[in-house]
This record gives sequence, structure tokens and C-alpha cells, in this order.
Amino acid sequence: MTTRPAIVGVVTVALLGAAAGTAGAQKNSSLTRVAPPPPLAPVLVVETEKGTIEIETFPGEAPKTVEHVVALVERNFYNGQRVHRVESDFVVQFGDPQSRDMTRRARWGTGGSGQAIGVSEVNPRRRHRRGSVGIAWALDPRMADSQMYITIGPASHLDPEFTIFGQVVSGLDVADRLEVADVIRRVSVK
Repeated sequence: MTTRPAIVGVVTVALLGAAAGTAGAQKNSSLTRVAPPPPLAPVLVVETEKGTIEIETFPGEAPKTVEHVVALVERNFYNGQRVHRVESDFVVQFGDPQSRDMTRRARWGTGGSGQAIGVSEVNPRRRHRRGSVGIAWALDPRMADSQMYITIGPASHLDPEFTIFGQVVSGLDVADRLEVADVIRRVSVK
């Protein structure tokens, strides 16, 4: 007796059900359906004057944050902004629209889109390692908005409080070279 793969049996049952009539086909058709692959995670492409950074997002872990940031990207919110914070061996940050105006430099880092995400999506399994991308906030994590950061060094002290919504997959060397006032030319989604 030859053993056949289980999938052949499923197809045979579905075909027999189809031959038996429409009701049988409907009843057994679920056995032959294959779930569609999960949608690909959006990749943010950050074009700076020093090169390009690509960020894979984690919509399964931080869905509201990814949705919010992608919506801002699609509105061209980040285009023309500047890096407003750099801490050597720690973090590079951008996302304040005031950074387009050099006369407002003293206020850089205090602005946003005006639409808070409204939820903190900290995942205890995610750790702030080199290349992690998170969403910044002040006073209340639910008030996080448009300011994102890239860790250019380990930053475990951020783990329990800040949402990591992505990881740099290309261009981490570009992030290493960014300085305050460097221009974010364009951010897009691919």
C-alpha cells in the first residue's frame, strides 16, 4: 500500500464534493483554500543629504504607530524637515515640522503633526539595539506623534517606555553620519 501526501487527500475530498453537487463543493471548498500571505510590512525610505536609510516597519507589533507614521509619510509631512537631535553613540531624531525654519531652531524638538497616536505600543520582546526605530514622546507615551528616532547605539534604558516600530535594514552608516540641521529631503513608502 502506497502512502499519499495529505494534500492529495484534501484535493480529492474537494473534487468529490464538487462532483456530489454545489452544496458539497461549498462545504468542502474551505479545505482547499490557502490563506493569502500576510501583507508586506511598509518600508520607509528616508532620503537625506548624506544618503538613504531604509526602515522596515513592524505593523504586527505597533499597528497604530506604523499606520500613523505611514499616513504622515503619504502626506509628505517629513519632506524638507531637518534632523533636530543627535546624541553621539545613542540616537538621531527628526519629525518636528518647525525644523524647516532655521529661525525657530531653539524650539526644534517641541513640535509635531498635532495628531497624537493615542496609545503606547511598547513590546517587551523588542529591545533598543543599534538601528532600532522608535517614536518619541514627552510627558505621556500616548501623546507620541511624528518624531521618530534611530538608535545608533544600544539604548536599553528606552525599552520599557518607548515604542519600537521599525528597524533600519539599509543605510545605518548614513544615520551614523547625520548631524543636527541635516535635511531630510524626502520620506516615502515602498
